Amino acid sequence: MFEPSAPSSRPEDLLLPALPQTMQLALAYAPVRSKLPTLALLALDQRLAGLLRHSREPMMAQIRLAWWRETLDRDAAEWPEGEPLLAALRSWNGKHRALVGLVDGWEALTGEAPLAPSALEEMVDGRAAAFGGLAEALGRDGEAGVARALGRRWALADLATKLNHPGESVVVRRLAQAEEGRLARVSRMLRPLAVLEGLASENMANGGHGSAKTVLKAMKIGLLGR
Repeated sequence: MFEPSAPSSRPEDLLLPALPQTMQLALAYAPVRSKLPTLALLALDQRLAGLLRHSREPMMAQIRLAWWRETLDRDAAEWPEGEPLLAALRSWNGKHRALVGLVDGWEALTGEAPLAPSALEEMVDGRAAAFGGLAEALGRDGEAGVARALGRRWALADLATKLNHPGESVVVRRLAQAEEGRLARVSRMLRPLAVLEGLASENMANGGHGSAKTVLKAMKIGLLGR
C-alpha cells in the first residue's frame, strides 16, 4: 500500500507520463474508480510493445514476454514488490489473468515479415480479451462483449497505421472493414476504451495523421459514450 504523503511513489505518477498522448487523453475521461485499472492495462500494453521495439532478436523479446506471461498467470500475492506496473495491476483484484492473451498477442508479432493473418488475428484477439477483462475487473460484466468489440476495433485501427509491411496493412484494413457498424454506448467506467477506439479509427481514416477533428471526436465520445 502506498503512503498518500509520498505521491511520487504512487504507480500512476510513474506510469502515466510514459503513455502516448492518445492514451493520456482517453484516461482523462475515466472516473476515479476505473482510472488505475485502465491505466494498468494501457501501461502493460505499452510495456509489451517496448519489449519488441528494444529487443534486437525475436528470441530476446520472447524470453521477456514469457516472464510477463508467467507472472500474470500467478496470484498477485506472489508478485515481486517494487515494480510500479505490477502494483497498478493489483487493482484488477485477481482478474489479471485475462491479460495473458495480450502477452500472447504481442508475441505473435515477433515472427518474420510478412506476418501471417493468423498472427495478426492473435494480436487483435489479445487486445480484445484485455478490454473484456477490464470490464469484468470493474464489475461491468454485462459490458464485456462491447468492450471486446472496442478492443478489436482499436487493435485493427492501431495496427493499420503502424505496420511497416504493405501486405500486413492490407490484411488489417480488410479485417477492420469487417468490424464496421454501430456499437452500444458504454458506461462512464469504460469510456476511455471508446475514446481510444474512436481516436484510432479517425487516425486510420486520415492516413495516420491526427487533426482537430480527431480531438473533437474524442471529446464527444468521452462525454457521450459514442
